[in-house]
Amino acid sequence: MKVAVVGGGSTYSPELIDGFARLGSPVTELALIDPAADRLEMIGPFGARIFARYGHAGQVTWTSDLDKGLDGADVVIIQLRVGGQDARIGDETFPLECGCVGQETTGAGGLAKALRTVPVVLEVAERARQLANPGAWIVDFTNPTGIVTRALLDAGHNAVGLCNVAIGFQRRFAKLLGVAPEAVLLDHVGLNHLTWERAAYVDGVDRLPELLTDHLDDLAGDLLLPGKVLTQLGNVPSYYLRYFYAHDAVVQEELGAETRGEKVAAMEAELLKMYADPKLDVKPELLSKRGGAFYSEAAVGLINSLTGLTPGIHPANVRNNGALPFLSDDAVIEVMCDVSEAGAVPRPITPLAPELAGLVAHVSGYEELAVQAAVHGGADRVYKALLAHPLVGQHDLAEQLAATMVRDRHLKW
Repeated sequence: MKVAVVGGGSTYSPELIDGFARLGSPVTELALIDPAADRLEMIGPFGARIFARYGHAGQVTWTSDLDKGLDGADVVIIQLRVGGQDARIGDETFPLECGCVGQETTGAGGLAKALRTVPVVLEVAERARQLANPGAWIVDFTNPTGIVTRALLDAGHNAVGLCNVAIGFQRRFAKLLGVAPEAVLLDHVGLNHLTWERAAYVDGVDRLPELLTDHLDDLAGDLLLPGKVLTQLGNVPSYYLRYFYAHDAVVQEELGAETRGEKVAAMEAELLKMYADPKLDVKPELLSKRGGAFYSEAAVGLINSLTGLTPGIHPANVRNNGALPFLSDDAVIEVMCDVSEAGAVPRPITPLAPELAGLVAHVSGYEELAVQAAVHGGADRVYKALLAHPLVGQHDLAEQLAATMVRDRHLKW
């Protein structure tokens, strides 16, 4: 099995490489693809050393030639950051000028990223359609994942979106409950970066009420939200919900503060120095602070199921197809799915409470408009998407933010 990683020059790639080696994936070739040849010359050999350390029989290869890397692939992972950390920092700052939260996956910053990213991902996917093996899966880990995955599916690609939020909660809950992670089955539902954990089943028993009673302060503290929010909802929201539930407080925190992108850029510089050490064959501790916790476990598990090795239950971004009846069938949702070679199929979902369903419907409408803007371009489409987003939603803000994005040098139109 050949797995191609588009964006393989990311400083986070060693986490993914470590997962394939450590978890005993049957991958025969892990091909890292990136236009940044200088990064590949550090990360590629480091990845090969990681495979060797675990005694994995597969090989790690690397190339800046997209076609060469995609040729004969059975799975294509896309983990791109178009414009690098500089673009991310811009996404995290320009909305603040209008009093809107600065974040790279939601709100105005998320739309800016989608506008830059979707056209590039679709170009990569089209090359994969021509060069990868018939039936090859595209696994999208590129943010904003829900929007990117919908664009891929709209274009007819064999794609599934991947996010690490659910596996992070699974590991957190398992630790608090004193059970193995695989013993916890979540009721994880919503849209990408707009999800809630409504249950945590262990041996068929929902242990979430116990968690909310015994560990409320810890869980709320992790989310930087008051415990009352969790008790009123009766569930545990994703940490991305803080941008909605405490929007104004987050804006005040972000004004004048160092952005996440700036912090990550500094980490990347240190990580690249470490990767260049020919003696290093284990992922450094600093990598754990880079973000994307448990990404490798989530990716390997999903891929093993999609390729028929071990069918199982995974959180994934997939077409709605009636799973949430208040959304269109074409919407992309993030829910627990039965995953096999046939694809990822949402498991039965109990109805969402109105305070969840209303927000999901609102953001899903925005995501549909965001895909249209990213694929077809045009200032009017950008404006309409911003007007539909609950974190913007005012015509004057939408006009200002749209004008800023249209001037963005990273846009192709």
